[in-house]
Amino acid sequence: MPAIEPYRLAIPESALDDLRARLRNARWPERETVGDASQGVQRDDLQSLCAYWADGYDWRRCEARLNALGQYRTRIDDLDIHFLHVKSPHPGAMPLILTHGWPGSVIEFLKVIGPLTDPVAHGGDAADAFHVVIPSLPGHGFSGIPEKAGWGVQRIARCWIALMKRLGYDRFVAQGGDWGSLVTTAIGVIHPPECLAIHLNMPLAFPNPQEQADWTREEAASAAAFDHFIADGSGYSMLQRTRPQTVGYGLVDSPLFQAAWIYEKLTAWVDGDIGAVLTRDEILDNIMLYWLPGTGASAARLYWESMLDAATLGVTSLPAGVTLYPKEVLRPSRRWVERLHRNLIHWSEPAKGGHFAAFEQPASFVEEIRTCFRMVR
Repeated sequence: MPAIEPYRLAIPESALDDLRARLRNARWPERETVGDASQGVQRDDLQSLCAYWADGYDWRRCEARLNALGQYRTRIDDLDIHFLHVKSPHPGAMPLILTHGWPGSVIEFLKVIGPLTDPVAHGGDAADAFHVVIPSLPGHGFSGIPEKAGWGVQRIARCWIALMKRLGYDRFVAQGGDWGSLVTTAIGVIHPPECLAIHLNMPLAFPNPQEQADWTREEAASAAAFDHFIADGSGYSMLQRTRPQTVGYGLVDSPLFQAAWIYEKLTAWVDGDIGAVLTRDEILDNIMLYWLPGTGASAARLYWESMLDAATLGVTSLPAGVTLYPKEVLRPSRRWVERLHRNLIHWSEPAKGGHFAAFEQPASFVEEIRTCFRMVR
């Protein structure tokens, strides 16, 4: 069996010097001709972020934090998989695999690792403890970059199942949002005997013709909001689904482009003003997990591989929980979800939160995970 190797980040200072030089020498476009973000990221906002990135941001702080948590790599299906693995100090802790999406990374989950692994230290109950595994998706972060096509969400799901087995877990639960939702759903469709349940914070479910014919006012509003998103907010998705290589040249070569590409979605998809939700350090930590390993193109390629899988993954009978945050990009109704997840054991709609649940609302996210998986412990 391939080894599980400790992985320690030590980015060369020359790479950080190169980043700062690119930022300081960037060629900026003119300011937008409107007073809002309807043309994209506003120049003043991005200039402020990038000025801090060049002259105030400290990557070594983030690097030290990741190294202290416990990073590992292992080779599965001919690809190196990077992951965090943080074990709970409490006997009987339940193994949990958390999967990020785009434009996220393992950084999204840093604020929830402590409460999940050691609930007692955070005012909780030891009975809710988890051993936490957080992999970087293939082509994202410090996982390997696939050299051939074929790394869609089903293959990633099989890889995650193999990872949990390799770690010695004969029972586990799985959670995800965004692409992590599709990967986690695919685990549910595969229904391995080791997986006890799944939880999603962005369930992928769309109405069928019968549901459209008699949908409620709330369902109609949800469908209209998603239609608006497709018309006005999904250009990034179309580019990444159809021409990931072309857009990748800019993402890998220009930190300005990589920052704008991610910052736009962070600002659009969080619940509230981004400055009140995430710090500049948190935003840049996440962007760095795309910039440093040069994964702009390979991360975009997951859209080319799997964008059409959302409607074709199949039906799950594995126990499933859903938390639907109010600012989520897609907000399907419960009956749409229940048609695909036949054994829904948990449904919740918190009052606040957006697309990046663990990043934005860590306390709520932790409580949702605990509540859902208590039912299968």
